[in-house]
Amino acid sequence: MKTIIQSIDYEARGVTRIDGKTIFVNNVLPQEVVQIHITQDKKTYAQADVNQILLPSQYRRQPRCLHYGECGGCVLQHAEFTAQVAYKQRVFEEQLQRIGKVFPEQILPPIYGAEWGYRSRTRLGIFIDKQDVVHIGYQAKRSRRIVSISQCPVLPDHISGSLKTIRANLQQLHQIAPKIQLKGVEISVGEQITALNIISNKRLPEKLFESFLGSLKEISGINWQIWQQFGDFPAQVVSPKNAPELNYTLPEFQLNMPFRVGDFTQINLPMNEAMVSRAMRLLQPQAYEKIVDLFCGLGNFTLPIARSSAMVLGVEGADFLTERAANNARENGLHNVQFRTANLFDVTEQFIESLGYFDKMLLDPPRAGAYAVVQALHRPYLPKRIVYVSCNPATFARDAAVLVGKGYRFRASGVMNLFPHTAHVEAISVFDL
Repeated sequence: MKTIIQSIDYEARGVTRIDGKTIFVNNVLPQEVVQIHITQDKKTYAQADVNQILLPSQYRRQPRCLHYGECGGCVLQHAEFTAQVAYKQRVFEEQLQRIGKVFPEQILPPIYGAEWGYRSRTRLGIFIDKQDVVHIGYQAKRSRRIVSISQCPVLPDHISGSLKTIRANLQQLHQIAPKIQLKGVEISVGEQITALNIISNKRLPEKLFESFLGSLKEISGINWQIWQQFGDFPAQVVSPKNAPELNYTLPEFQLNMPFRVGDFTQINLPMNEAMVSRAMRLLQPQAYEKIVDLFCGLGNFTLPIARSSAMVLGVEGADFLTERAANNARENGLHNVQFRTANLFDVTEQFIESLGYFDKMLLDPPRAGAYAVVQALHRPYLPKRIVYVSCNPATFARDAAVLVGKGYRFRASGVMNLFPHTAHVEAISVFDL
């Protein structure tokens, strides 16, 4: 059947309507005229694939990745880069109005950086076929099946160009130790070294990694470090043990941020710098203020706030993260910051009172949002300004409605394209009392 695509939804699917039913169509763009066939027909909606694009959008582009369409990582490579940002802005605004029934007084200009090679952290699955051949890759769309990949243009060149070498070395490991189950690999890029973490059910003999390191350096020209994570044990360095630690920097705030494999860090580090910079401009921390950073992680926002000489408290749900954040504060010579461990998904009014009054608050929750926190906020403990960094428009819209209901003005909001070619929409917003 023939139809015109009207918009894009939060999963980057095209949306059209036929005979009053909403139909979601993969790999199409707004205003395209397409011939489709229904793949799943429900009572209130249907899903469809494209037979033919009869009139393509002016923003349609040839996908760069060889695995696009099968791999589940990217869903917007067929759209021109700046158009992707516009689509995400539209999705964000629609979620605000539909779910939260709120809208900011000002839309901030979007932030976006490099189109390709931006991903500094990734995890690849491993599967071994019936011929005993090892494959590495990402999950397929709407499936747990691993799509075997040989390159990935959203990874830095030295990682994408090393994937075949990584796979070949894993093949050798499997042949030498076939009873050990290889589960996946995790790659983390630091400023001085790149770490490759091999995940398995049992320990692999360290001597097996000697040639692995040499081949990686030879193919990429970059220094690598092998880590190993087996069973329920955390990832540990294998070789070389005396290499520089993983780290990223925030030059605007003269901060060095060490981290370990498995720690949460932003995947797009150049964009992280831009995001932190915008957050500080919106928060406007002052030396005389008390500021709390909830969901603080390693201190990605906490330490830049502390550079203003404000008194800062960072709160996170895991002991190892707050310990790591406190170490980062000490390494950077910051003594006006403290950290506390608490479950921020089970916050009560009593917990807010136990923190005391803070002039300002920064929220950077995971996709589930900060509903318990915003629900628990109450007078006289309402901070005069809240900056909210969101990675899920739906949960943010819900939380924004709660804040507006408590008397906050929704002053400004804007999207940040931290994950080009994906459907992920990041945003940063400011609320004033």
